[in-house]
This record gives sequence, structure tokens and C-alpha cells, in this order.
Amino acid sequence: MVSGSALDEEWQPVCRLVELEVDRGVTALVHGQAIAIFRTPDDSVYALGNHDPFGRAAAGGIAKGIVGRRGEVPFVASPAHKHGFDLRTGRCLDDTHVAVPVYEVKVVEGVVMIGHRRVNAA
Repeated sequence: MVSGSALDEEWQPVCRLVELEVDRGVTALVHGQAIAIFRTPDDSVYALGNHDPFGRAAAGGIAKGIVGRRGEVPFVASPAHKHGFDLRTGRCLDDTHVAVPVYEVKVVEGVVMIGHRRVNAA
């Protein structure tokens, strides 16, 4: 990787894939934003904004939520009110008018890389 390149600025290495627990969230500061990162049993990795739109700051962010599936939809339940958020799109499964930001993710040679916020993720 060439230091200072546009690629470095777009993709930020966060951790190794093996360091992420399956179905548990962690928080990382990426591009100045608190990001919740999740690894599912199939080794897919998702990144959402760590703000719970239904909760209070004291309840913690989305990263503290419970990860599960509704049919084919991987989701995280907000820790405060248990609203489910689609890990792929950020859309609330219980209130389609609400969503959290979704960030690009890729795994390169075992390293989880977070990119910029997706536009029109849903």
C-alpha cells in the first residue's frame, strides 16, 4: 500500500477478520465517524453508523445490539428498543422510514477495510 495515496484515504484498515467475534459488534473510529462493525457466521462483514436512532446515548450504540437473522436478512437489534436494522442496507425492519448509515467494507488479505458511507444503500 502506498502511503498518502487516494486509496489510503478511501479505505481504512480497522482490524483482522479473525479478531472480530461472530455475531458480535465492535466500534471503530473511521473517517472521523463511530462505526459499528459486525461479522456473521459466513464471514460477511458489515459496517453501520453506530448511532441508535431510537435510543439514548447512555444505552450505547448499535454495536452493542444483538445480531440475528429474519429469514434471509442479517440484522442487528438496537440495544435500547430492540428495533432491527438490516446489516446490508441500514434500513430499520420495524419502521421503514428510519435507517442508519451503511459503509463500504472489504476484506483484503485478512484485513477488514472500511470505505466511505454508501449513498442510497437501501
